[in-house]
Amino acid sequence: MASRGRPRPGSLQVLAAVLVLAAASAAAAGSPDRPAPGPPLFLPLTRSYPNASRLAALSQRWLGEGTHPNARMRLHDDLLTNGYYTTRLYIGTPPQEFALIVDSGSTVTYVPCATCEQCGNHQDPRFQPDLSSTYLPVKCNVDCTCDNDKNQCTYERQYAEMSSSSGVLGEDIVSFGRESELKPQRAVFGCENSETGDLFSQHADGIMGLGRGQLSIMDQLVDKGVINDSFSLCYGGMDVGGGAMVLGGLPSPSDMVFSRSDPVRSPYYNIELKEIHVGGKALRVDPKVFDSKHGTVLDSGTTYAYLPEHAFVAFKDAVTSKVRSLKKIRGPDPNYKDICFAGAGRNVSKLHEVFPDVDMVFGNGQKLSLTPENYLFRHSKVDGAYCLGVFQNGKDPTTLLGGIVVRNTLVTYDRHNEKIGFWKTNCSELWERLHISGAPSPAPSSDTGSQADMSPAPAPSGLPEFDVGLITVDMSINVTYPNLKPHLHELAELIAKELEIDSRQVRVMNVTSQGNSTLIRWGIFPAGPDNAMSNTTAMGIIYRLTQHHVQLPENLGSYQLLEWNVQPLSRRSWFQEHVVSILLGILLVVLVSLSAFLVVLVWRKKFSGQTAYRPVDSVAPEQELQPL
Repeated sequence: MASRGRPRPGSLQVLAAVLVLAAASAAAAGSPDRPAPGPPLFLPLTRSYPNASRLAALSQRWLGEGTHPNARMRLHDDLLTNGYYTTRLYIGTPPQEFALIVDSGSTVTYVPCATCEQCGNHQDPRFQPDLSSTYLPVKCNVDCTCDNDKNQCTYERQYAEMSSSSGVLGEDIVSFGRESELKPQRAVFGCENSETGDLFSQHADGIMGLGRGQLSIMDQLVDKGVINDSFSLCYGGMDVGGGAMVLGGLPSPSDMVFSRSDPVRSPYYNIELKEIHVGGKALRVDPKVFDSKHGTVLDSGTTYAYLPEHAFVAFKDAVTSKVRSLKKIRGPDPNYKDICFAGAGRNVSKLHEVFPDVDMVFGNGQKLSLTPENYLFRHSKVDGAYCLGVFQNGKDPTTLLGGIVVRNTLVTYDRHNEKIGFWKTNCSELWERLHISGAPSPAPSSDTGSQADMSPAPAPSGLPEFDVGLITVDMSINVTYPNLKPHLHELAELIAKELEIDSRQVRVMNVTSQGNSTLIRWGIFPAGPDNAMSNTTAMGIIYRLTQHHVQLPENLGSYQLLEWNVQPLSRRSWFQEHVVSILLGILLVVLVSLSAFLVVLVWRKKFSGQTAYRPVDSVAPEQELQPL
């Protein structure tokens, strides 16, 4: 589960969920610079960064044996903004929806129970067993710990950051969403009666455990024979959120690189890391440094990467020596000794021109090549500055590789063949690149209250031949409206800068709050009232938006482009465009004139019968008296 060691958003380190008896031994030693990382935990997933190139046909093979269906599911939230990634799981009949943190280190899936006396306020209502016609309690037996009344099995989990979850075990129908090939299955899960620490305060409802263990959702589905014994996750790039998850077999690209994962060596998903190369040169460390204690653990939920002391010092020095042209600056949080560099620019796709590439070499000789976004995170206070996302793991000799290392990477946990595969890709194009039709888009939905996920807008394939007068863009941003409202003007200027247009051309047309996210309709106008955008200009703007060239600061969260629309420039005459205003003006003049005429008429009538005033001593003509 996620450790929230750093208080500022966008820097939450995730800690693994472990059994109560294993918690003390699994927790890492304290670091002088960072809170100690724990064993494996939540799966970090995010949408993708721009990479428009298409790959040639891929030779594919199915993992495991047979061709069972799989559960394709979307992932939501953001690695640095939220500290975890969630998926939607539906439990019961009728289904009750929950947002669960995807956790490769936990072996139990649990949600808050309606009877919970010590549970926080989370994203969705608590699970109500009485409302599900298919719910059954797991009765007390010799293979479980029982409650005080010896009626029902219980579970308890503690985490390295001192949060905990406990409750009873139940069994019910679990559904994986409308886009999953896998039909709903009966599964055992935890119904929480108590939670403490970060579990109590987090927004997500609970945990979806993907680790190795009898209660793991993976082990239950594999034991039923309904899926192959593997699962995959696709993590997006810097500045974006969401991703894709597959429970079961997935076609494996021919150029996917693998490392052996030994389930006997460690209960966590480990890999055989032998060397790290920076700028083509191997670090001068003993290869055994990556094989101490738990070895090298792939922790899908930990935010950053943590190396043993000697390896970290060598890595830090190697990277620093390659970026002497950049200015070394303080980190965004004074509580941590971040190593940061200014002057690299905002464009993530050009970071490789400044920062060195890094290769991780496995025991079988294969290597995973990392780009700068796989070991850097944006400085939240200095534009164009980046900080190392690799830290020293205190005095713990374990190597812990968090989600930052596998951004824009498809990671396949091939448990059947005891290996883990890595494939650098663009997660927003995952299904197209794997030549899988009919699959849901890996891009996430930000509408947490909707049963159906929103699909991202496709890239433009061509526009009708007309001069463009307006482009409307519907964008879902993974930040609540009260937090986003003060930054709307800043956001408009940022979008204009990224699109290389004047800031006056970008205007907010509508804003709608949607729970944890905000839906904004932007209007992108021509440079002047009498101007028009050409098709080429409009397509360039839309392409940059759909390919996520617009990069938001981490404090503004991640975004998803939902829909775009192009309207032609109006060719009406001046009179046609302003006819309503002209008619209203004429009507107003008539009304004013009529009112003035009535006022004058009333005034004349009022004073017409009155004799003009004359002074007392004024001369008046004599008037002859008339006879009676």
